[in-house]
Amino acid sequence: MFTPRTYRTRRSLLAVTALAAAALVTTACSPGDAGRPEPGGGSGGKPAARGTALAAVDTLTVKGRAPKTGYEREKFGRAWVDVDGNGCGTRDDILKRDLTGVRFTDGHCKVASGTLAKDPYTGASIAYARGRSKVDVDHVVALSDAWQKGAQKWDGETRRRFANDPLNLLAVDASTNRRKSDGDAATWLPPNGAYRCTYVARQIAVKKKYGVWVTKGERDAMKRVLTACPQQKLP
Repeated sequence: MFTPRTYRTRRSLLAVTALAAAALVTTACSPGDAGRPEPGGGSGGKPAARGTALAAVDTLTVKGRAPKTGYEREKFGRAWVDVDGNGCGTRDDILKRDLTGVRFTDGHCKVASGTLAKDPYTGASIAYARGRSKVDVDHVVALSDAWQKGAQKWDGETRRRFANDPLNLLAVDASTNRRKSDGDAATWLPPNGAYRCTYVARQIAVKKKYGVWVTKGERDAMKRVLTACPQQKLP
């Protein structure tokens, strides 16, 4: 039999229980939710900031890789042509841009020697000497990668501009460049971890400029790198 006192006690306990349940619903928090990013790509669940590589990666078309059938280097025009009309081939233009202490064989154009003070791919300092160089000029987005992701449908002039665009070219360690081959971000990243954000941002900028698509695995790999540097700008 309930006494009036027992009834009041039971009613108080029910009220406390209801308040606790309401608090749990309001906070909607569980141990598994802590630190979980929300959709939108930015850190802390916020959308990626305008102008960042992280925002730009979501503007790239995502498709499967097309066959490499028909790819030849010559489809992108003769190597290292003078596209800007300054009298020098593109390779020498990039060496002049990226090396220090540059000396020429002809006074102004053909780079004879210099130093790659900090190779972006390894972080090492590399001496350059024409004819026996340990420095390559790399296509950041490899020509054959572009071929399999849209470039085979371009006209010859667009492919020639792509192959000689300074945005897509870097002086780098030759042996590391050859290990990269035609890899994309899903299959190869620079050993120099400090450069990866800049490298991926540059790939995104090139692909966005020319409408080169990415595979799902490539896009996901780009996002993993950029999560560590959400404010990284496009070059």
